[in-house]
Amino acid sequence: MVKYDDPSLKVLTLNSNPILAEQIAEKIGVPISKSSVARFSDGEVQINIEESIRGCDTFVIQSTSAPANEHIMELLIMIDALKRASAKTINVVLPYYGYARQDRKARAREPITAKLVANLLETAGATRVITLDLHATQIQGFFDIPVDQLQAVPLLSDYFKEKQLDDIVIVSPDHGGVVRARKMADRLKAPIAIIDKRRPKPNVSEVMNIVGNIEGKTAIIIDDIIDTAGTITLAANALVESGAKEVYACCTHPVLSGPAIERIANSKIKELVVTNSIPLSEDKLIDKIRPLSVAPLLAKAIIHVHEERSVSVLFD
Repeated sequence: MVKYDDPSLKVLTLNSNPILAEQIAEKIGVPISKSSVARFSDGEVQINIEESIRGCDTFVIQSTSAPANEHIMELLIMIDALKRASAKTINVVLPYYGYARQDRKARAREPITAKLVANLLETAGATRVITLDLHATQIQGFFDIPVDQLQAVPLLSDYFKEKQLDDIVIVSPDHGGVVRARKMADRLKAPIAIIDKRRPKPNVSEVMNIVGNIEGKTAIIIDDIIDTAGTITLAANALVESGAKEVYACCTHPVLSGPAIERIANSKIKELVVTNSIPLSEDKLIDKIRPLSVAPLLAKAIIHVHEERSVSVLFD
């Protein structure tokens, strides 16, 4: 490991994704700053920072994935501890922003929980947020502090470019993902197709139609989040039934809850490529799933923020 020669840059981690945090710290060339997370007998969280961070740029790495409420509470308490320990800046690195799908009022009397989480982070004392592929990009506007949203499309595109697949088509699983699909298509010099589907209720989707030519082609479905895998597996099956030669899939955030693993294992998907924004347990690392690390991207972002350099150059 090449040492990063600036002791004022501090990287801290909590319990959601310590392996990714270690990878990020190694890429930067700094050790993980010493801290501990304990629980009182009634379950309350206790944070202890075990070295001085006075006047330092601190970067706290924590995905607010399941159990989301536990991880959010850990993060809020860590931010408060850093603020009271006189950190110069408190930069929250959220590889996965939990509650991002609750970004608007779709029905009467619904909360906008993504905004509530933003308010909590700001009130606790965060000075910046670095995140990856927000489910809805307008969530950046929920904050009154800087938000740097990085993208996994270049990483996923490079992986498929190295595979040298023949006659590919990039597929968006719904109309909302067309922009993401077009970004990958531009990188791979490929056409796009769209799955036109109707969703009768949350976590239930029904494929209706395929817009675009997929017959005889290798289809690559791209999404930001795969949760129960209902949408992605129905889409894969529909593509094969409509004449696609084979189907790959990729996403940034592998939530993979409930029946997701069983569905993927039994689907027409040849390979599912994901990032490690959310850690996968051993039972989820089936042969079809290929995780890629976002540590190099997040490490570069942290260095650019600390050195007050442009972060937008990393979007490409």
